[in-house]
Amino acid sequence: MKQQIAAGEFKAKCLRLLDDVEKTRKEIVITKRGRPVARVVPIEEERKPTFGRMKGTGVILGDIISPIAVEWDAAKGKWDPNED
Repeated sequence: MKQQIAAGEFKAKCLRLLDDVEKTRKEIVITKRGRPVARVVPIEEERKPTFGRMKGTGVILGDIISPIAVEWDAAKGKWDPNED
């Protein structure tokens, strides 16, 4: 059940109530003369996207463009560095 509080009481206890909303993650409805006029709701933290999360963290060590001196056997699905 949502907590309801009169506007005058909210004004007097605003900072404590905001801390409560953050801690309990429950909404407060503010009323004026018994009618709801506003809601105080917790903010949902913005999630970082999963794709691209590690952008800029990789380091290139050495030449990644020149061909390597090892033959690849696609049929076997592996390479043998000792094979000539």
